[in-house]
Amino acid sequence: MDHRHLFFRHLAQTSPSPLQLEFERAEGLYLITPSGEKYLDLISGIAVSYLGHAHPGVMEALRQQMDKHLHLMVYGELIQQPQVMLAAMLAQLLPSSLEQVYFTNSGSEAVEGAMKLAKKFTGRPEVACFHKAYHGSTQGALSLIGSDAMRQPFLPLLPGIKRLEFNSSDALHYIDISTACVIVEPVQAEAGVRVATKEFISALRARCTDTGALLVFDEAQTAFGRTGKLFAFEQYGVTPDILILAKGLGGGLPLGAFIASEEIMQVLSDNPPLGHITTFGGHPLSCAAGAAALTVLLDSGLTDSVAAKEKCFRQLLSHRVIQEVRSAGLLIAVEFDSAQTCRKVIQACIGQGILTDWFLFAENCMRIAPPLIIDEEKIADASRRMIRAIEKAVS
Repeated sequence: MDHRHLFFRHLAQTSPSPLQLEFERAEGLYLITPSGEKYLDLISGIAVSYLGHAHPGVMEALRQQMDKHLHLMVYGELIQQPQVMLAAMLAQLLPSSLEQVYFTNSGSEAVEGAMKLAKKFTGRPEVACFHKAYHGSTQGALSLIGSDAMRQPFLPLLPGIKRLEFNSSDALHYIDISTACVIVEPVQAEAGVRVATKEFISALRARCTDTGALLVFDEAQTAFGRTGKLFAFEQYGVTPDILILAKGLGGGLPLGAFIASEEIMQVLSDNPPLGHITTFGGHPLSCAAGAAALTVLLDSGLTDSVAAKEKCFRQLLSHRVIQEVRSAGLLIAVEFDSAQTCRKVIQACIGQGILTDWFLFAENCMRIAPPLIIDEEKIADASRRMIRAIEKAVS
């Protein structure tokens, strides 16, 4: 069967030039074509597969849950063991104020829920966010996106959005008593891995506390060891009022969450009841996979190995056309002089058996975010292949 023909005929396209690679299986660090060719996955399905693909512990948890049940009822009405167990695990790992979990299907939906929660709890109309931020593509989340080009075709979006300069403490005076919440990424991934400074996050936390605005950390891409800590906010000595998780949360299956205190979260339960509702959020398979993956991560020591692996990549990714390498653990941006050069390098990497990507708001930067299970030998091999790809692209 010609899957490529069916791909273009029946799947809605999201770009004018999709990669068109067909993969039949995935194992560990590798994506495998129907003919058996292996490609080294250096983007983890965009920060999803932190244990690599088809991890035995995750697959066994899925088999066990499939023998019990799949969907039972809309989220939040029935006591379902996979949901309860994953929520309890997260609460044990987080500060005591982040004790209640609302599971969603995705990061975008978690952002939508967090905005509703903040508005309901504070009674305020406005939300603050940052230039070059990415929080999802649904209309509410899109209202926060830090790109005029991506917002413009879909106007009008949500009113009451204040867009501030990232890493600028001077911009924080725009947060005031009309602000329900401020949503921030500790690392702006889609801006090409721009890391928030400790001074900025401290000032942001203080301003939110002073004005009564809720501080929301979007850790869809940075949680689960990616930056060298289980959660990136741990590096800042502050606690958000609401935490957003997604991507890796489901162990390879669709799952998102927004997490807050009981005091904050309870406002969604009345006036009106079912103030936020989802049919498939917290699907039992997703929660079972997420709990299994998180258990492996906690037992493996992989998070502690991230800094050394980051250093290895930074040492080996050296070439005359690389303008800068920025990193936050195993979330790495390799910057070139132009988007055209970056696209050529990404295509050449495919020729070297490596899958990489670019960033939404930094098209001149190549994304490297491999599964955390990658070892230094594989990093050295991948880096050599990427350097060869760069040579081919710019020759």
